[in-house]
Amino acid sequence: MTSTVPSSAPAPSSASSTSPAAQPATAPSADRTFLPAPKITIIGAGGFVFPFRLIGDILSFPALREATLCLMDINPDKLGPVARAARELVDHHGFPTTIEETTDRRAALEGADIVIITFQVGGVESYRHDVEIPRKYGIDQTVGDTVGPGGVFRFLRSVPAYEAIAADALEVCPQATFINYANPMAMATAFLNSKGLRTVGLCHSVQGTTRMLARTLEVPYEEISYRCAGINHQAWILEFMHGQEDLYPRLREVMAARHQRGRAAAELAGDDGDHSEAAETASTYEGGNEQVRTAIMEAFGYFQTESSHHASEYLPYFRKNPELTEEFIPERWDYYEICAAHDDQGDIDGQLTKLKAELAPSLEYGAQIINSIVTGTPSVIHGNVPNHGALIENLPADTCVEVPCLVDARGVQPTAIGQLPPQLAAVNRTNVNVQTLAVRAALDGDVEHVHHAVALDPLTAAQVTLDQARAMTEELLAAHEELLPEPLRRGAGEHGVR
Repeated sequence: MTSTVPSSAPAPSSASSTSPAAQPATAPSADRTFLPAPKITIIGAGGFVFPFRLIGDILSFPALREATLCLMDINPDKLGPVARAARELVDHHGFPTTIEETTDRRAALEGADIVIITFQVGGVESYRHDVEIPRKYGIDQTVGDTVGPGGVFRFLRSVPAYEAIAADALEVCPQATFINYANPMAMATAFLNSKGLRTVGLCHSVQGTTRMLARTLEVPYEEISYRCAGINHQAWILEFMHGQEDLYPRLREVMAARHQRGRAAAELAGDDGDHSEAAETASTYEGGNEQVRTAIMEAFGYFQTESSHHASEYLPYFRKNPELTEEFIPERWDYYEICAAHDDQGDIDGQLTKLKAELAPSLEYGAQIINSIVTGTPSVIHGNVPNHGALIENLPADTCVEVPCLVDARGVQPTAIGQLPPQLAAVNRTNVNVQTLAVRAALDGDVEHVHHAVALDPLTAAQVTLDQARAMTEELLAAHEELLPEPLRRGAGEHGVR
């Protein structure tokens, strides 16, 4: 598989047109390091499954095995099992890695070279408000973590934590590279960058979608090349090639025949919400019932990243009523229900057993980025970064865009895409409106921008009146009050700045 870097992109390294796995002739030797024995801090290390899998990814790169992994979480009861499993994994393989654990955020950030953010504020109880309050108004979010009422409030209740991290980091690790895994990706990454932290946001939707499409067309993934850009969870596969063959004509034909409105696929694999590993077959989450993304491709010409469940929330066409939703999504995948059914930390013992047997990286980009920074070995990833009006020309300058990025010893270097096809940029802007207004609400302490962001969400606008949108937003402000930034709390004057 090759992820194509645009020819118009700046070329800060010799990796300008290589795949993430490829090594150009001038690549640094395997034992060369630009950043010896780095300190890698994971904030939210006690979370469900993912932080420990990320530790396994990091240790799968030989150059990173002399690192100090500083694991930080505010809950020592959740942090302890992850730290113990990490030490056991290191000891099993005989690595010189140092594992530290702490509940002190500032100590964790002190002298860090890489900081990984992987936490959500409020847990399942707050998430329940995100989905149940909008459902009272007819807004059914099957995920609710990207835009919409759920995405806006998931972001806003995380803002105080982001502000505290930024205040400490600018004093004790101002040159650190920040890797954000927290959703809503675009809002969180935009906010962290606005606070002066050099942050790239990472998702696995590009990797997952391109693998699913290759599997659908029965083409070996390692023989695929593609070009992808847009915004997180709504990036577009602009090119999809097998050698010199444009796969789009066949993709359109196969997807239209396979994913027809009102017809459900049978015998699909189940899904537990963990998408860091390569899928081997179509599931209830992705590849099984792709009527939504197929309809979007038929209407706008290109296939988008993230599942049809996600995609159905980002546009006004698919969730107008339960009957219509079932036509496009015959089998419901509900992320809140999956999260509510999880135990606190997942099967760490099972993950540990697998990683003892085979220490191989997942699909996630995080460890790959760190390896490139440490060794100088170039790689290509798809990252979420500030647009600044240059990377995607027909999206606003304050957009957080998802584009191919070159990574080497100088860090993450986004590449310029130019202009998206105008219809794709127009679709993206409907979501960008929500994202940038939510970020402005946080930066300015302006609660009216919270109302604006929710009211302009495409799914919300399809379901409710402006008065209903305001009433729903007021309910959400009340439900999340204790976790919101001070200016956005109900007791702050007349709801903050007006």
